[in-house]
Amino acid sequence: MSGELVISIAERAVWMVLIISGPLLLIALITGLLVSIFQATTQIQEQTLAFVPKIIAVLVGIVFFGPWMLAQITTYAKDIFDNLSRYIG
Repeated sequence: MSGELVISIAERAVWMVLIISGPLLLIALITGLLVSIFQATTQIQEQTLAFVPKIIAVLVGIVFFGPWMLAQITTYAKDIFDNLSRYIG
């Protein structure tokens, strides 16, 4: 196994992590921004108000994006396992 192949596998793995986690991170970012704007305008500084909407939004995002995320992960894992003999030998 050459160094380029190892770097290629690692690059695909990092790219897959970014692609899969991106939608949920974006949902959390937008929800946090909206909650922060709401807290700044109303001057409500409740700690749970910052976390509960983000948790709920991310859970809703998992419901919507979960099947796509699972399909991406299983496709990547299947590709790794299919080429395992090439990686080892």
